[in-house]
Amino acid sequence: MDAKDEIKQKLSVEEVVGDYLELRRSGRNFKAISPFTSERTPSFMVSPEKQIWHDFSSNKGGDIFTFVMEVEGVEFREALEILARKANIDLGQFQKNDNGTSKLKKRILEANKLAVQFYHICLSRKAEALDYIKNNRGYNIETIKTWQLGYSPEDGKSLYSFLIKRGFNELELSKAGLITKRRNGWGDMFRGRIMIPLADGQGNYVGFTARLLKDNPSAPKYFNTPQTLVYDKGRQVFGLHHAKESIRTNDFAVLVEGNLDVIASHQAGVKNVVAAAGTAMTADHLRSLSRLSLNIRLAFDSDKAGVNATERAVSIAEAVGVDIKVIEMPEGAKDPDEVIQKDPDLWKRSVGNYLDAVEWIIKKYQQEYDIKTPDGKRKFSTIVLKVISGLQDPVEKEHHIKKLSQVLDTSVASLLAKISQSASKPNAKKPSKAGFIEADSLAYQDDFLALNCYFPDVRDGLKIIEASAFTTKERLWLFDALKMAATKKRFDVSCIDQKDLNNYQDYVNILTLTAEEKYASFSPADLLAETMALARRIKQIQQTYARKRLTEDIREAEARDDQEGVARLLEEYQRGLKEE
Repeated sequence: MDAKDEIKQKLSVEEVVGDYLELRRSGRNFKAISPFTSERTPSFMVSPEKQIWHDFSSNKGGDIFTFVMEVEGVEFREALEILARKANIDLGQFQKNDNGTSKLKKRILEANKLAVQFYHICLSRKAEALDYIKNNRGYNIETIKTWQLGYSPEDGKSLYSFLIKRGFNELELSKAGLITKRRNGWGDMFRGRIMIPLADGQGNYVGFTARLLKDNPSAPKYFNTPQTLVYDKGRQVFGLHHAKESIRTNDFAVLVEGNLDVIASHQAGVKNVVAAAGTAMTADHLRSLSRLSLNIRLAFDSDKAGVNATERAVSIAEAVGVDIKVIEMPEGAKDPDEVIQKDPDLWKRSVGNYLDAVEWIIKKYQQEYDIKTPDGKRKFSTIVLKVISGLQDPVEKEHHIKKLSQVLDTSVASLLAKISQSASKPNAKKPSKAGFIEADSLAYQDDFLALNCYFPDVRDGLKIIEASAFTTKERLWLFDALKMAATKKRFDVSCIDQKDLNNYQDYVNILTLTAEEKYASFSPADLLAETMALARRIKQIQQTYARKRLTEDIREAEARDDQEGVARLLEEYQRGLKEE
């Protein structure tokens, strides 16, 4: 038995979900208000019998692990650790080549927690540091306590001595990034700095950002804990443990550059704000946020580096599948903290004042180049088209190309030709055409499969749909399985590989729950009508997106002056219209 199975044996789905939501009995199941939408009528279902949950309002569902991943905004490994702690299970026993790693991680977290407390107490005893935080940064006592801000003494031995006395050894403390070896032996990593604790999404302290209290030209103003077993700057989202509920409620996250910007914003009442801790934004940062919301608003510094960071963010967002907007900072303001220092209400209004990321980039570079000159047009269009060509949705791409043509007073055809030239250069990467449909928008496909899974008499609808209509692996697998299943049995799996069934068992259970909750009271005629209506919708949407893809291919062929390709694609387009 592996760790996942043992945790499932010890924890029931109603027990885990009940820690987060108020569950009420509804027949054999439980109901609750969805934590993922703003609904008022309970549509979140928990099935003790099947040990799964399903939220009808957002079309999310799964077992205890997927629930923790969704509600906490974490990946599977982190969910496994959270549930293992709840079940009082040591994960180290399941790792053959662990070599004490699990125990060391635990010790590092314990040392960090004590270090946070130590630095926090030191702050209260250092008048100069406390004055800086309260008067220079404007933080009140509640904020200082909430974020556990601290101060690292200058003597270089205080934390080391404190933790050694509490049973930690030098190896553990060095692996935690809390101490380092200098000429005089082991000593504190951080000295004479304001300490900002870094926590993971569950509030476990994994490291620190440290800012110099007294300016020193020979020392960096900021530096972070080095990479450790529990801290990875490429994945660390600062403030997530305080912001996640607000991000989920507001359905958008504000991503800023500095940790102190985050703290100032939370104090000002805008709490769905986070930062990439001590590094440029990465895909992992956006993936962490995407589990809470697919809508991200950037509030980077207004300098050249901030503009470049926004450009990079567009391509990263496309790869991750999130929607990026850019907050328009008030004129003259460098960063969010500066806006908040001036007027907290102005920052609240600024968060609602945003532009599409590409439009913001166009606006910024219009201010930099003289687009009335040929040279200005060339440089301006090169930068902006590089961003636009990375977009995957053809409709969105066309919108921005038309907008750019208006700004430059040039033709759409010339801009498409320039994109084509760039794409044909050596090593140029052609953007993928995948990703037209958001997975969560496909609940109607699940309803169709649920009906066919639970009511075998409606399976004639399977005949009019092609497998390519289904865009996720579990839907495609079940569609194929249903077509192979015996006609008069309720999802006969005798012809299905047991390994495949095990992989998708939770999905099948969710669809069964869907059928029981939504369609149990339908008459046979209503069931057939509903199934056929959904089948027609699936087919129609598939044809619509097929036309969009063909239209994009035709435009690209025209831009290349590929007349033979245009003719072939037009013939395929017309053939598709006749088949509808």
